[in-house]
Amino acid sequence: MEDKRILYVSSEVVPYLAENEVSLQSYEMPKMINDLGGQIRIFMPRYGNINERRHQLHEVIRLSGMNLVVNDMDMPLIIKVASIPKERIQVYFIDNDEYFKRKATFSDEEGALYPDNDERAIFFAKGVVETVKKLNWVPDVIHVHGWMAAMLPVYLKHYYKDEGIFAETKIISSVYAQGFQGNLDKEFINKVLFDNIDKNSVLDLENPTYENLMKVSIAHSDAVVFGSETLTPTLTKFIESSNKPFLPFASKDTIKELYTSFIKNHVL
Repeated sequence: MEDKRILYVSSEVVPYLAENEVSLQSYEMPKMINDLGGQIRIFMPRYGNINERRHQLHEVIRLSGMNLVVNDMDMPLIIKVASIPKERIQVYFIDNDEYFKRKATFSDEEGALYPDNDERAIFFAKGVVETVKKLNWVPDVIHVHGWMAAMLPVYLKHYYKDEGIFAETKIISSVYAQGFQGNLDKEFINKVLFDNIDKNSVLDLENPTYENLMKVSIAHSDAVVFGSETLTPTLTKFIESSNKPFLPFASKDTIKELYTSFIKNHVL
């Protein structure tokens, strides 16, 4: 993995948010590749419940200042950065006051999903790509974790398909049992179609459940990793019949060798 560039894009990453399957693997996998001499960057949203002072986040002025269009609205993009202590891994935070200032991640204090989670996912996907372009740091592989990051494969394959710097970049999606209950906004698909994305490729978003969002993400990825030991039978069957290389769930003791071999043999 020496000098290979791998970009990790995740909904959640420790130590910035609480430990769960998504946030732990979004830290442990980059650490594995970093330890093997790979070049790593991590991107995640800058939720309002991340303690900026404790984690020493600071704004990157030269990267901030762009406006991203989401559903015909101009939304300012703010980029912040921090380093994971002792690991020499940079984490970039996609920020916008309208979408990410609230003091929680995906739902309010009553447990109700934020009604604009679909727009937040679109903004996050676009924000990651635009920031990587400004960094002029071309990843060999992009590995996506968590449903808030699930639109990135879609936007790379459609909205940014003519961007030459990503022509050789491969996309891996990790799929987890941890998702959300209910549906995202019923207008989600129309907000995606506003960006001239082919409707037939995102038809599942007409019913924007967690499973359907993951199906769309998988369909636009080059390879898949089982992030949880048990997924629903529907998702498991979808992955196994997708004709894409996939890595079955592996324990923490065996994942390092299996994961690095999977990338070398099926992605790079």
